[in-house]
Amino acid sequence: MEMETVKLAQIVMKWFPDMLPFFNEKELDSMIILRDGMSLLEPNDAMEIIQFSICELQDTNFLH
Repeated sequence: MEMETVKLAQIVMKWFPDMLPFFNEKELDSMIILRDGMSLLEPNDAMEIIQFSICELQDTNFLH
């Protein structure tokens, strides 16, 4: 299977469409490289990718 680049929005819409309203545009537009493509991506792996993507895109500025 070939690598495939998709937007996070595609992963969310395929496995967890009810979560879509909780993402901002920047998160949904982030590009994800899937080693084995969308066809072999399992729901647990999709959730892990979603969680990691959210953490990576969080604002690192905190209020004191």
